[in-house]
Amino acid sequence: MTKADFISAVAAKAGFSKKDAGKAVDAFTSAVSDALISGESVQLIGFGTFEVRNKKATTAINPKTKAKINVPAKKVAKFKAGKTLSESVNG
Repeated sequence: MTKADFISAVAAKAGFSKKDAGKAVDAFTSAVSDALISGESVQLIGFGTFEVRNKKATTAINPKTKAKINVPAKKVAKFKAGKTLSESVNG
C-alpha cells in the first residue's frame, strides 16, 4: 500500500476528504517523528509502539575484498506490534 492508497483508505473510513485525510496522515507521521527525535516512544494501545533503540558498533566484512569494516553505533526507529494488531493479523 502506497501513501496515496493509505490516504484514500483513511478518507473512506473516516468520512474525510482526501485532502483532509492527507493532512491527518502527515500530522500523524510528523508527531511520531518528532517524539522519536526527542527520545520519547509513542504507544498506541492495541496497535503498537514506536521507539528508538541503540545499535552497538560492530565490525563487518566486505564480502568482495574480505576487508574488515567498522560499522559505527547508531540509533534506529523500531515498531513493535500490539496484542490486538498481532492477533488480527494472525487470524
